[in-house]
Amino acid sequence: MQQRIQAILTELNRVILGKEEEIRLAVCCLLAKGHLLIEDLPGMGKTTLAHALATVMGLDYQRVQFTSDMLPADLLGVSVFEQQKEFVFHPGPVFTQVLLADEINRGSPRTQSALLEAMAERQVSIDGETRALPEPFFVIATQNPQDQAGTYPLPESQLDRFLMRIELGYPDKATEKRMLLQTGTVTVAPLLDSQHLQLMQRQATQVKVADAALDYLLSLVHESRYGAITPHALSPRASQALLSAARVWAYMAGRDYLLPDDIQAIFAPVAEHRLRNGYSSAMGNRNSFSRALLERVDPVR
Repeated sequence: MQQRIQAILTELNRVILGKEEEIRLAVCCLLAKGHLLIEDLPGMGKTTLAHALATVMGLDYQRVQFTSDMLPADLLGVSVFEQQKEFVFHPGPVFTQVLLADEINRGSPRTQSALLEAMAERQVSIDGETRALPEPFFVIATQNPQDQAGTYPLPESQLDRFLMRIELGYPDKATEKRMLLQTGTVTVAPLLDSQHLQLMQRQATQVKVADAALDYLLSLVHESRYGAITPHALSPRASQALLSAARVWAYMAGRDYLLPDDIQAIFAPVAEHRLRNGYSSAMGNRNSFSRALLERVDPVR
């Protein structure tokens, strides 16, 4: 399995150059059964990474461009009265294994909220009937800065459904030169399927967690609640997300036990969007609250 993980990372690094850490975090998020939010300026490769992730995992996917006039029915589906004189449900793009929600914060709050049940429970309720979504089901969403025209801030309840938030950032000069010298479109090959992906997800949950590592994680969470240094505190759902992501990070490193270093590696992507409101890079202090918590709590080794 470790060879397969490395092959996935290598394949993705062919598409998005110079972002090895961000790509590793994105793969970790999906292996942890989480939804991924990719925030950055337009033209930074957000949609390209989301598309490549879906392809390399070998999963069915749909891409939806969110706009201000988009309705929940455009996403979930609608019942249509047909010639048989009965209503027939036509499923929307959410009925897929990977939903690429492009520029999700350009959709209205009403449309954004249509995703809440799907992301939390892997099902949607339409016309009084609950319909299950395919397994596995992921939302990979891209988001533009809030100070750009035509954006609607994601509410805290929506942000909390994303296990991780990552940013790509500008490439360095040498990497951008490589990008400019590339000819043609770089494509990725499917390296997994849903069965292998679910097997890897189950294996990651078997990573052992010592009491000392778990106490360190809980100390970080409790510091966010009672340390008075963050605008918002981490919830029990955030604690579960931290543990799940840290286990996968250890699994991807080829270990069957968790270290404090694993918690530190995934802490900012999992915690920062829960600790603050809005788009962190626009404020010029990326991951500042996560760093402050990590500095205040010493790991037990």
